[in-house]
Amino acid sequence: MSDALADRGRRRPALGAGSRAEFLAGVRAELPLLVGVFPFGLIYGLLAIRAGIGPAAAQGMSSIVFAGSAQFLAAQLLHEVAPPAVIVLTIAVVNLRHMLYSASVSPYVQHLSMRWKALLAYLLTDEAYAVVITRYQRVRDHASAHWFYLGAGLALWSTWQLSTALGVFVGAELPAAWPLDFALPLTFIAIVVPALRDRASVAGSLTAGIAALVAFRFPYGLGLIAAAFVGIAAGVALERKR
Repeated sequence: MSDALADRGRRRPALGAGSRAEFLAGVRAELPLLVGVFPFGLIYGLLAIRAGIGPAAAQGMSSIVFAGSAQFLAAQLLHEVAPPAVIVLTIAVVNLRHMLYSASVSPYVQHLSMRWKALLAYLLTDEAYAVVITRYQRVRDHASAHWFYLGAGLALWSTWQLSTALGVFVGAELPAAWPLDFALPLTFIAIVVPALRDRASVAGSLTAGIAALVAFRFPYGLGLIAAAFVGIAAGVALERKR
């Protein structure tokens, strides 16, 4: 019996070590994308203040909404004194892509408790999804993969909160010549390129890119949603043809 208790005691640290290793692996996987996220948060914080949003509200939006593109649109619409219903609807439309992300991740988190699912759903963003879905697809054992997800999501969340705060409080002191806005497209390029593994994904990405350019002037960010659906349709059509 003492041998059994000793074995059980030795196994517990192993589980904890495994979870900790997964968490740190998620943080490391997210680090390259944070290079582009940080200046993006600075820009949002600065623009939110210039749009007339108070520091507490600007920072609160980063904590509650936690979606860069939606926050930029919300700040612009608040500056233009748009009706609240228009602001809410616009943010909902822009964030529809998260439904696609959640549908993709859902099969891998079904075994988790509701608390875990709620936490991971809150942390589901473009940059977090990019590294998390790659992890799920490459590794067969998903028992501790939610710790990887948590590490990636928290790394992104903390960076976004910090960069927003810096933009809110010291953004006005930054030189106007700094090309901070150039970091955002570089971040999304880093997200998309590793996922292009076959003809269907390449066709979908190219089609979505062309559609986004064509629909660039659609109001309320609808061009982005339209381009996403066009790209998905192109990728699915090519996959079925194969």
